[in-house]
Amino acid sequence: MTDLSSGFAPQSLLRQARRHSVWLAIAAILVLVAILSPGQAADSLVFVGDALSTTGPFLVLSVVIAAWAAASGADNLIARAFTGSPAMMIALAALAGAFSPFCSCGVIPLIAALLSMGVPLYAVMAFWLASPIMDPSMFALTSGVLGVDFALVKTVAALALGAGGGFSTLFLVQRGLLAEPLRAGIGNGGCGGARIRDPKPVVWQIWAEQERRAKFGSEALKTGLFLGKWLILAFLLESLMVAFIPAETVTALLGGEGFAPVAIATLVGVPAYLNGYAALPLVAGLIDQGMAPGAGLAFLVAGGVTSIPAAMAVWALVKPKVFGLYIALSLGGSFIAGLVYQAALSL
Repeated sequence: MTDLSSGFAPQSLLRQARRHSVWLAIAAILVLVAILSPGQAADSLVFVGDALSTTGPFLVLSVVIAAWAAASGADNLIARAFTGSPAMMIALAALAGAFSPFCSCGVIPLIAALLSMGVPLYAVMAFWLASPIMDPSMFALTSGVLGVDFALVKTVAALALGAGGGFSTLFLVQRGLLAEPLRAGIGNGGCGGARIRDPKPVVWQIWAEQERRAKFGSEALKTGLFLGKWLILAFLLESLMVAFIPAETVTALLGGEGFAPVAIATLVGVPAYLNGYAALPLVAGLIDQGMAPGAGLAFLVAGGVTSIPAAMAVWALVKPKVFGLYIALSLGGSFIAGLVYQAALSL
């Protein structure tokens, strides 16, 4: 018995470490900063506290929205986006994607179910591209961190990227260039497919059922802890960035007008993007230091769609040509969105 338990102990510790990796990272950063610069450690804690107090109402609102959607079954409304003419399907899919509670990785299983059911690739691509960029919770937090105007612009960018990607994919599909997008052996619909074919009705009055009230409570706790830890990490990193990265360096690389700042932000967004919620304070800090808002938008859009974990999941799911199209549409669309926003601000 002793040998067996000791053999499983390392695996258990590893699972616990992965589960609490963000909290461990926060603690490790604070310890390291306290050793190297005790004064900055105290300043960073004050910075994090002030930032959380400012974004607190928006954090609560985003948690309530996410928990309500899960408890009421509002995510079943997504199924209605995949019916009708190609143009209608693309428009509705982009709209559903922009308001659905899925991150870039969380949307992958749903995409697999949709494609394996035979839902057209152009509609799925529209949903796929728009979904990681914006959702109700993200809108609330973006409004709190970067302002309502920026949140609205990011929402428009999500819709435009989804619709543009959908119609671009439709153009290629009609010419027979993207047949059978899934890799061999990937799913056959399964439970996900059945759920999309026969969605359950939405029950908005969740307080009338004990099970839904319990679901709301558990989802609110889970979402609150998830968002809280990522925001604390992000605000901590922002405090260090403001303290140690000269503003003139940010301005030189990512400030001003033109193609270069937006292009750099688009490419940097792929490897540097941590999490949709964590990225917001980092971009806010960079903008305060001189980053062009258009470059900030490009960073958030490109990183949201093509973060490395999401890209790896997509690569495992679809054939190389579909993966290449996904990357090209997301990076190209992010770059264009950043340029358009920057041009609009200069008018």
